[in-house]
Amino acid sequence: MGAAAPVKPTPILHVTGARPNFPKAAPVIAALATLDLAQTLVHTGQHYDDRMSEVFFRELGLPTPDINLGVGSGSHAVQTAAIMVGLEELMMAAPPELVVVYGDVNSTVAAALVAAKLHIPVAHVEAGLRSFDMTMPEEVNRRLTDQLSDLLLVTSRDAIGHLEREGIQSDRIHFVGNPMIDTLLAHLDSFDVDKARRDHQLTDQFVVATLHRPGNVDDEASAQSLVRVLHEIADRLEVVFPLHPRGRARLEAAGLSQHSRIRVVDPLGYTEFISLVRGSAAVVTDSGGVQEETTVLGVPCLTLRPNTERPVTITDGTNQLVTVDSVVAAVDAVLARQDHDQRVPELWDGSAGVRIAAVINNFLQQRRTGLPSMPVEG
Repeated sequence: MGAAAPVKPTPILHVTGARPNFPKAAPVIAALATLDLAQTLVHTGQHYDDRMSEVFFRELGLPTPDINLGVGSGSHAVQTAAIMVGLEELMMAAPPELVVVYGDVNSTVAAALVAAKLHIPVAHVEAGLRSFDMTMPEEVNRRLTDQLSDLLLVTSRDAIGHLEREGIQSDRIHFVGNPMIDTLLAHLDSFDVDKARRDHQLTDQFVVATLHRPGNVDDEASAQSLVRVLHEIADRLEVVFPLHPRGRARLEAAGLSQHSRIRVVDPLGYTEFISLVRGSAAVVTDSGGVQEETTVLGVPCLTLRPNTERPVTITDGTNQLVTVDSVVAAVDAVLARQDHDQRVPELWDGSAGVRIAAVINNFLQQRRTGLPSMPVEG
């Protein structure tokens, strides 16, 4: 396992572990630093390949993790247990005043469980999202994490209703906006579409595909259906597919790379990937975060899933749910349209990190003094 625990505790312990966590954590850590609050950053190593992890720290200006648990891959149980063991040792040696967790990955629920059993408060960034599909590991993780959290920091108003219906007290819920969008807006000038086109030898309109969820790639029949429709899309325009390790062998065995206009590439760093997304005609995805990024960039997003925990990207964004049977027609419809509506959800304005830092600072001051906390305006 990774480095030893710090000699003395710091007030705030951030737990990150997977690619989606890093753009969410970066603006929060930066905003808290301006308040002179001491912080410790833990990387569990849930994603450990450079392209899935370390490159994000370099590109997003995140501090080098103080501790890397190096847990690596494994089944959900094996990975979650390894993270819990490492975090328990760390938190017992140096108990923080608050543990901050992000999103819905295994590192998130593992940290919340450990902290709750040690009576350490938890703040959940991106709380309250619900797909209502308990076959998704992420849905299990976020529901459990929310029940264990003391501060629930939500990105959209629908999340408030979900939490209140689950019995969460309203004074624990804070509508702060979306810190992932802070990161996107802060790096807009870095997204070089022309360079991305050259690097991937793209000569015309193109689609970005990013697909890795079990329902799409974990069995042979699903993989074959997915490859079939991707080939049909590639008959119309070029497809760039940064291929996640999950399902890679199955998709390749189904013939993914056999179409001359499909560019299969390794997972990309943040800047390179968003540069491609920004220049694309559309994105075909099953990723949660990509639904949010395309909404703000004004790029049509076709989400190959039966549900989404981010409905605001449909009502106020560019996202639509599609099936294997409807995705090709959806691409045709996108290509036929000249203009695309672009509405940005409320508080997706680049200041979520500042609002989150204010909520956390207020919470810590209240705990230290025993005085009632002051409301933080959205």
